[in-house]
Amino acid sequence: MYAVAPLATEDPFEHIVGWKDDLILYDPDAFHKFEAAFPEDTARMANFGNPYAGDFSIEAVIEHEADLLILDLGNLFKAEETGLIEKLEKAGVPVVFIDFRRDPTANAIPSMLLLGRLLEEEARAAEFIDFYVAEMRKVTNIVQTLPIDEKPLVFMENAAGWNPEFCCSTFGSYNYGRFIELAGGRNYGSEIFSGYSSEVSLEGLIAADPDVLLGTGANWAEARPEATATLLGYNADANDNEARLVALSERTGFRDLRAVQDGRMHSIYHQFYNSPYHFIAIQQLAKWLHPESFADLDPDATFAKLHDEFMPFAAEGQFWVSLPE
Repeated sequence: MYAVAPLATEDPFEHIVGWKDDLILYDPDAFHKFEAAFPEDTARMANFGNPYAGDFSIEAVIEHEADLLILDLGNLFKAEETGLIEKLEKAGVPVVFIDFRRDPTANAIPSMLLLGRLLEEEARAAEFIDFYVAEMRKVTNIVQTLPIDEKPLVFMENAAGWNPEFCCSTFGSYNYGRFIELAGGRNYGSEIFSGYSSEVSLEGLIAADPDVLLGTGANWAEARPEATATLLGYNADANDNEARLVALSERTGFRDLRAVQDGRMHSIYHQFYNSPYHFIAIQQLAKWLHPESFADLDPDATFAKLHDEFMPFAAEGQFWVSLPE
């Protein structure tokens, strides 16, 4: 839906008969925005199940007379292994893969072009891609001039506080790890392992003592009430999120890190990592990593423009937060 809405803004549900329930469970703020704008459409949507969890229902796809199934690229191996593609093709339902998660900065443009063709919204896709490229270049044109010794070491904690007793999971040179690199930082994960993501030790993090600490957060309060993460999103409470970030900074091992002492710990919306809007995250990361070089960059204005031109609802809420000064 993050990708469909900019292309079919007037009615993003027009050609969709079903989905899985991850938007409802893990980004309820966004779901409620869609629900308020399109109450009848969201009510009629079938739940086809989650291919990752193995409860995906081919029968439900066929029963609802779907002409096409769209999956994310991370499901490709599982879809091949389980015979999902072959079974659906025998039923006359082709499968298409798009990617905003594994390697989003490489695959966002071809994914949007593909969706534009499928939805017969090629012109709209071209408009969005022009916007995407222009906003990305506001960062990359400057970052490419920065010498390596001016790029801070950055640690990105994936879903900080999702499991209050666990530290830590991070990204390699993909997804948010790649966002950090494009924003002018050296990603800690990229320097210690290859691949998409991995668990890392608190002891290793303490030894590295990165210049900047980042974490992702979203409104997981409904799906996981025990999470201590920042609840970023359209219905976020700024005071609550600041208090939550302070609490994350006071965890054992974190409170003495240089980034915490210097006030360079921040949290950003988790779902930027799985949408074509990641240029917003890259702009905000650039401002945190190189405040002087990006003093004139305004990610809030970019976010508002995205909604004004490409979304079926207005921008509101909070999508990043920093430690108080």
